[in-house]
Amino acid sequence: MQLTGLLWGSKLLKYVGFPTAEILGPEASVDEINDLIAKHGEVFVKPIFKGGVGKKGKAGLIGRARDIETALREKERLYFVDYINNNQRAKADGVTFEGGVPAKYEVYFSIIESTVYRTSTMVITHHGGVDIEELPEDKIVQVPFDPLTGLKAFHVSNALEDINAPSEIISPLVQNLPKLWELYDNYGMTTLELNPIRMMPNSRGRLVPVACDFKASFDIDNPAWKRLKLPGHLFASDYSEFEQEINQLRTYQGQSDVFVINEKGSITAFTFGGGANALVTELLGDYATISSDFGGNPPYNKMFQISEIVLKYWLDQSNVLFIIGGKANNTDIFETFRAMADALRNYFNKYGPRPIFVVVGRGGPNLIRGMAYMRDTLEALNLPYRIFGHDSAMSEVVNYALKVDHWMKDGGKKKIMAGLTNTELPETSKDDENRKEMANV
Repeated sequence: MQLTGLLWGSKLLKYVGFPTAEILGPEASVDEINDLIAKHGEVFVKPIFKGGVGKKGKAGLIGRARDIETALREKERLYFVDYINNNQRAKADGVTFEGGVPAKYEVYFSIIESTVYRTSTMVITHHGGVDIEELPEDKIVQVPFDPLTGLKAFHVSNALEDINAPSEIISPLVQNLPKLWELYDNYGMTTLELNPIRMMPNSRGRLVPVACDFKASFDIDNPAWKRLKLPGHLFASDYSEFEQEINQLRTYQGQSDVFVINEKGSITAFTFGGGANALVTELLGDYATISSDFGGNPPYNKMFQISEIVLKYWLDQSNVLFIIGGKANNTDIFETFRAMADALRNYFNKYGPRPIFVVVGRGGPNLIRGMAYMRDTLEALNLPYRIFGHDSAMSEVVNYALKVDHWMKDGGKKKIMAGLTNTELPETSKDDENRKEMANV
């Protein structure tokens, strides 16, 4: 789950007393915007997106205004703007107005879970801004530290000295940046990024760090984020009815972000685990209807509700219903499979049979019992299926699902609809045959 922008970021930063730019939300009146301009000399108008949306500045999605007429024009331009960044598409729903912060220096700061150092890591530079990715190594520094002791003042001080930061910014940053570890550690974050922090002089001429943008990612398996009492709709990636409906179920730790990849896709995947989600989303590409991660041992009722929603929106157009994940440690395979199978049975009872091919690849506790329940349900519904065990390579299972999709488009769907029971299957590799596939358990 990701959160961007100061509309909510400023509220989070107040928990630790970190200064932020003054901000007004989309409901701000003309008089309030005018007063903000008068107080700060200018305002920055930024669109509000769901989830994490990067590179807005480079895309020209930040307006700058020194008078109310320009501010309102920028509001009109950005309020419902569509934005495409690589394969990510987002639509704004409102704008924020941020008071200008005069500054000579801009600082980039983040705390991340580094896959290189395998620990919490601070990233910092005094060359912050939109071109942070293009900085050479001698102008930005990564500092791993022990999460048991946290981020300390000497981490910040030593890092800034290593990159020859101006001495006048070191002391204010040393005093304020360690506060952000408290926010990061206490509320279940995996990423906390401020870019830029503008070093604004106060009335006595001393520089003060002021956050002018905010980004955070949360670990949904860590219940600490719930203490922030953030509304669930903040983490929906878009405003489609499907995403809004299914993300209402995020009240339990086992439901993570779900978003639409291709509204005209032909493979609908129930994916379990972040690693599986990344691999499956990449390999399926535009064939996938949605990207999902339903790991975390969701209980039967929650998984049943999720399955009903997914099937309601996507089963009718899909060729393949794909259930995939690695070997689980804690997720009860029987409970999740029973929920999905019952939801599929209910769908057929309510809407009638649909020509669909089911491909399953999973491992974990109660695996055989769960697969047997799925098998019995699919055979009762007269649906073709193929089931792979935990020792089958996930990439090969994904490739098999793609082969099934092509076969369905080449006439297989009509054969299934005609009620044929001996369905011709796409060929599998010899390596697949040699693995311990649990085909037709």
